[in-house]
Amino acid sequence: MDVVRIGMVGARFGAALHLQNLAPLRGAQVEIVGVCSVNRESAEACARRFAIPFVTTDFSALLARPDVDAVDLCIPPALHHTFAVQAAEAGKHIIVEKPLTGYFGEPGDPEPIGEMVPKAKMLEGARKNAHAVRDAIRRHKVKLCYAENWVYSPPVAKLRRLIRAAGGGILDVRAEENHSGSHSTFARRWKHSGGGALLRMGVHSVGARLHLKAYEGEVRGGRPIRPVSVVADMASLMRTETARRGPTKWIAADPEDVENWANVVIAFEDGTRGKVTVSDAGLGGLQAKIAVYLTNAVLHANMAQNTAVQAYAPGPDIFGEEYFTEKIETKAGWTFPSPDEDWFRGYPQEIRDFVDAIREDREPLAGIDLAVECTEVMGRPETPRPRASPSPVRRSAC
Repeated sequence: MDVVRIGMVGARFGAALHLQNLAPLRGAQVEIVGVCSVNRESAEACARRFAIPFVTTDFSALLARPDVDAVDLCIPPALHHTFAVQAAEAGKHIIVEKPLTGYFGEPGDPEPIGEMVPKAKMLEGARKNAHAVRDAIRRHKVKLCYAENWVYSPPVAKLRRLIRAAGGGILDVRAEENHSGSHSTFARRWKHSGGGALLRMGVHSVGARLHLKAYEGEVRGGRPIRPVSVVADMASLMRTETARRGPTKWIAADPEDVENWANVVIAFEDGTRGKVTVSDAGLGGLQAKIAVYLTNAVLHANMAQNTAVQAYAPGPDIFGEEYFTEKIETKAGWTFPSPDEDWFRGYPQEIRDFVDAIREDREPLAGIDLAVECTEVMGRPETPRPRASPSPVRRSAC
């Protein structure tokens, strides 16, 4: 098809981010047909801001339109798998934000879910959700574009080229993401978020880690190298006695029954390893890094705090409302304002690939297989209750 006609589902932060990066493609390659949100006021505000002609609060009404080729799901994770299946059954291509899905509870589950529901049941539920999406898109022959922006970021794109040029084998990849926590109340509870920091934030690090190892396998042997087991240690740091004793006004993380720190080691079928560390109890702005250790080279990538622009201010109000970068707690002192945060983190590249994949009838760089594999790797690790002594390492096979 020449022009992909998209229905936006969701009308707030995520939708605005996608619509901003769809804007350069509108006209010649993309048409935004309508916007759907459970809150009509939000949908109408989004429609006015982005010049979208059709507004509805009914997802079925959006799917029923013959002039919608694809839907862009910028909605809470608990709705991803059900909306994706409905869209596939309606013959619509799908763009879906990360994570693809998780476990959000079932009737009769005791609460809090994160502490009371057996972890084996939670893994099975998350897998069931993910596989239902994959089965639906394959059965109805539509595309699923998985919005994992780290895969598309220029630093990771450069890593791919360097890995190919070096020709060495990847022995170890270490990926991490840290910041001071989500301000969303939904992030506190398992039934809303489907998991804690590992699912909500670590999905980036896990996704990039799996992607690079799969890329290595495809380059060297024509097939991706898959994960075979996971070892995880997890904690709710903000529920410890140390956190209760200390001043924590700068940290937004407020977990109820989810973890907000995780360290995960992934073993691959070729015997190599990878480590993911994630925390939403870390000050200093967003940290997003990858280190790749090859047999003949070492590569480091930083998706967040680059030094292209540096600023100093003796007080936090010197620069007023000018945006600096995500999750920064203060603009006082030395800071690193990003000149183009969306580009550096891969959002316009991601959106362009999705549109082209649908137009050209091909798979996107980040698609259903990566989405499902991320769910399976993150679905098993256990969230320990806070305790005085260190929590034991949790072992599991994905």
